[in-house]
Amino acid sequence: MKPNSILWVVAALALSSLPALAHKDSHTGMDMKMHASSAQSTVTGEVVDTGCYLGSAERGAKHVSCATKCIAQGMPMGLLTSDAKLYLLTMNHDNADPYNQLKDMAGKTVSVTGSLMTRGGMKGIDVVSIKPVAAQASK
Repeated sequence: MKPNSILWVVAALALSSLPALAHKDSHTGMDMKMHASSAQSTVTGEVVDTGCYLGSAERGAKHVSCATKCIAQGMPMGLLTSDAKLYLLTMNHDNADPYNQLKDMAGKTVSVTGSLMTRGGMKGIDVVSIKPVAAQASK
């Protein structure tokens, strides 16, 4: 095969892989960059209801009652890390139990394990397992 032919084959293969990196949103028709990690990762943070947190930064022990009520009524849950990253928590279709257990853990610090996802700048975790983090004793 001629050197120029090899370059064309390599270029064609590279271009054919581009659709895997982009996805056309069926509702808006816009191209969306997508990333979903198949590897499991663990992220630790506070369980928050996304409505109150995003709307007015409500979180913590003072907000547990409201957050629990909001989550029970269908408000999406998020995991807020100590470095202020917010992950949307999504239910794993094969086992919903860990996700459902989080509904009673508003305001608590937990470690969540699952696949990390990003789309359009939003970060999420497909919840596979959870582990409550013991509160540290104050000195």
